[in-house]
Amino acid sequence: MTATTDFPEYTQDARAQAEQELFTLLRIPSVSADPARRADMRRAAEYLQTKLASLGFTARVDDTPGHPVVYAERLQAQGKPTVLIYGHYDVQPEAPLEKWETPPFEPTVRDGRIYARGATDDKGQAYAHVRGAELLLTQGELPVNVKFLLEGEEEVGSPNLEPYIRAHVDELRADTIVISDGSRFAPDVPTVTYGLRGLSYVEVHVTGANRDLHSGSYGGAAPNPINALAQIISSLKDEQGRVTIPGFYDGVDELTPAEREMWAGLPHDDASFAASIGATALPGEAGFSTLERLWARPTLDVNGIWGGYQGEGSKTVIASTAGAKISMRLVPGQDPERITRLIQAYLPTIAPEGAQVVVKDLHGGQPVLIDLDNPYVQAAGRALAAVHGKAPVYTRGGGSIPIVAAFRELLHAPVVLVDFGLNEDAPHSPNESFALSDYHDGVLTSAHLLREISGATS
Repeated sequence: MTATTDFPEYTQDARAQAEQELFTLLRIPSVSADPARRADMRRAAEYLQTKLASLGFTARVDDTPGHPVVYAERLQAQGKPTVLIYGHYDVQPEAPLEKWETPPFEPTVRDGRIYARGATDDKGQAYAHVRGAELLLTQGELPVNVKFLLEGEEEVGSPNLEPYIRAHVDELRADTIVISDGSRFAPDVPTVTYGLRGLSYVEVHVTGANRDLHSGSYGGAAPNPINALAQIISSLKDEQGRVTIPGFYDGVDELTPAEREMWAGLPHDDASFAASIGATALPGEAGFSTLERLWARPTLDVNGIWGGYQGEGSKTVIASTAGAKISMRLVPGQDPERITRLIQAYLPTIAPEGAQVVVKDLHGGQPVLIDLDNPYVQAAGRALAAVHGKAPVYTRGGGSIPIVAAFRELLHAPVVLVDFGLNEDAPHSPNESFALSDYHDGVLTSAHLLREISGATS
């Protein structure tokens, strides 16, 4: 962590306290997808509400039809901008549990990293902003008006957040919205993210006979949903790595020459990238660099597949059903609702004879592109430079934060994406982690950012 003289109050004792508070939050198994964790979801929300209230914020836990939202505000900086800080306290399921080296909800520090579910996505990054506000308060009043919006359903597509925002538009209004829920470009490379891919996520169900069948008595004559599903999936991309769904690429915005040049200058190496994930090759759409495929091209990936016998030994059966989950990352120019309709219409037309296909829409999100000349984006660049001692790079992200587009549409405020994590933190995977140095740099960056925004003009 780069030393800073602007906040001498952030002593070793203060850092230790910041770690312990985060550990307490990480111990709460706030898995939004698991109905059995509903009480834990509320416990996490109440923990955040109590902490923000202790800092002098007016803070509350608001119920939704799903999991609660934490809202807090401190509006004492008359005439200064208002900043809305968004984050989420829900986490991905911990499965597969057997691949965790230490318990997922007992934070463990190894080699300077916190290992726990939610460490980087998003409890650690969101809580860095809470502690950043606290750090500024040790020096006096906040230099801007600050609002927190911390939700509990991001990992299940935020189904109730947009209605919540619509119901609280006036209360949530802000000059800018700050989000830290992603990854920097690389270690020691401070990063401002100016784009996110959108998402269309579907579930495919293939049905054959009305029951499982003996493969000896019926094999060769009966439809096989697993074979049919494999055939469908294999036909969704051509030999050049392009998605074959008719109309899929219609309207896709191409990269500008300036962006290509900027990305080409980033410290990226394909061999090192492949080695970091234990891969021997980096397959993808022909004609584009790895970074271009990650950030500026749409994708289609199978995220899960099932059907038939999964137990020990053999069972000669033709399953009656099979299924798969498919995600499509989308880029500016693509609409998730349109893409979902396209795949729903297309898959039944390529199903083998005897296979019935249903495509269910699970959730989606709009792609986002942010103006680099925005004064609040520039403020983020100065804040990162103050903490890291060097100018940041500007990149897009390959992931999705569906609610970002809703923020822009409903609140009409520019979004600033300042990420403290890394892809190497393994978000969504076993042994998720967050470097302690990145956590503390996040606290300092948040404090510097609020200072910088205080002098920014829209």
